[in-house]
Amino acid sequence: MHELSIATNIVSVAQEEAAARGVEVEAVHLRLGALAGVEVDSLLFGYQVASQGTPLEGSRLLIEEVPLTIYCPNCQAEFELAGIQSLRCPKCQELSGDIRRGKELEIVALEVKEQP
Repeated sequence: MHELSIATNIVSVAQEEAAARGVEVEAVHLRLGALAGVEVDSLLFGYQVASQGTPLEGSRLLIEEVPLTIYCPNCQAEFELAGIQSLRCPKCQELSGDIRRGKELEIVALEVKEQP
């Protein structure tokens, strides 16, 4: 389950940033692409395990799933694909290796508790 090691890295990065800013984290916002090779439920479980005993314990991992999007040079347009099984343009059926979105695995924001 490589999701646990990914979750451990997310906790580590968020913890470092929170310490540097002197804040307490309520939630970590993550952008996760369809081609990232990560199972969402396993990552959520891994985050709970990895954050135990850390300043992030009890915080939430909020995941924005990013669909696979390709650019078709024939149609000169981007298309969001229904799945990851085929990289064919849904309009003209040509293969395209020009992936525009869907490989993301990035922390995009930390939601922090307000300081009194």
